[in-house]
Amino acid sequence: MQTRDYILCGLFAALMAIMAQISVPLPFSPVPITGQTFGVFLVGGILGSRHGAVSMLVYMIMGAVGLPVFHHAQGGLHIVLGPTGGYLWGFVVGVYLLGKVVEKKSTYGTTVLGMGLCLLAVYALGVLQLSFITGLMLPQALMIGAVPFLPLDVVKLFAAAGLSLAIRQQLLKAGLLPSA
Repeated sequence: MQTRDYILCGLFAALMAIMAQISVPLPFSPVPITGQTFGVFLVGGILGSRHGAVSMLVYMIMGAVGLPVFHHAQGGLHIVLGPTGGYLWGFVVGVYLLGKVVEKKSTYGTTVLGMGLCLLAVYALGVLQLSFITGLMLPQALMIGAVPFLPLDVVKLFAAAGLSLAIRQQLLKAGLLPSA
């Protein structure tokens, strides 16, 4: 990785920290509505697999060591290992999958497909850890940890697909994006 790559990864980790502060708690769920999924879509759609995943790992490490980068300006290992920590792990996996798709072919359709895979990874790991930590059965965890968020996340997905595609194409033309 070049210096430019480190800077991009750091900037997108900072973007995630900002997006996490757009947070609305739900009375029936430990999982809040946040801007993080929109940020995850942008990270993977713009940076690609490897650099996007590094960016998400930097974000997780910042939060795990106590920086207030998670929802509601929280930080600490207890968040990563707690009920909502699976979503953070899902960000890493999801961004990697999304990045792989857009690196192969970067069109609106493939970007939407990649973001759908990303969202599936986020929900899968998030719901699994939510179930494990809280003791909820998987169907219950799915009902409080994924279903209520799906409509808004789909809106975020379609908006982020267009935005990330436009930004990615411009950054590639300018030679500012790292090669896959």
